[in-house]
Amino acid sequence: MTEPGSTPRHLRGGRGLSDEAVAAIADELAEATRTRTTIERISARYPDATIEDSYAIQRIWRSRREEAGARLVGRKIGLTSRAMQEATGITEPDYGVIFDDQVFRSGEVLEHARWSNVRVEVELAFVLRSPLEGAGLTVDDVLDATEAVVPAVEILDSHIELAGRTIVDTISDNAALGAVVIGDAEIGPRDRDLSWVGAMCVVNDEVVETGVSGGVLGHAAHGVAWLAGKLAQHGDRLEAGDLVLAGSFTRPVWVHPGDRLRVEYQDLGVVEAVFR
Repeated sequence: MTEPGSTPRHLRGGRGLSDEAVAAIADELAEATRTRTTIERISARYPDATIEDSYAIQRIWRSRREEAGARLVGRKIGLTSRAMQEATGITEPDYGVIFDDQVFRSGEVLEHARWSNVRVEVELAFVLRSPLEGAGLTVDDVLDATEAVVPAVEILDSHIELAGRTIVDTISDNAALGAVVIGDAEIGPRDRDLSWVGAMCVVNDEVVETGVSGGVLGHAAHGVAWLAGKLAQHGDRLEAGDLVLAGSFTRPVWVHPGDRLRVEYQDLGVVEAVFR
């Protein structure tokens, strides 16, 4: 039990799990990914697990996918809104990886059963033309390294039971990334004020969520700068050509088999999908 005023174990620095436990959990998640199932919460079974443990689990899970032939094409950033940070007890975002078989184009018909549970979020994505590495990067640094900004819908998918999840569970599970649907429109990184891109999320002709891109840390590029610094801590960097999901500026929306999704962006067209 955490003493009043003390820091929860999962928010403290360092590792709390053995390498063997980390590898075993990563293999569980790899199997759950393959079979489209969910496992019991890591935080419930391993109360000493820390954020660094969860990133270690994610890295092994990533290596399992790469060994199976998947190709890394980008990253996602999560927990960029104040409300989501307060809900999880963490004061910074998190990240996951995007593989080539997780990227779809607007207008595609998607198999709903491909994922264990299906929610969508509205985002902007950055396509990089040059690498980004290290701490202390600014919005201008990110914009200078960006080839284009595109509208995107993230499909969330959890391989860990949803009720009671903590940040340890979410990061371990590749930050709950299922897939990303990319729109056809693109703009230069300075063609619009990326704090003021609005969007409406429409499911079956009903507007269910609205938002503005400034909900992502005030400016979507702030998340990309944070990510470059965080990756540097883990001996990694963003590469030229990477697709970076900058974080959602709407709440997650559940979608079900047969639903028609349409997200309308201010000055950036639409992103559409049908869930078969």
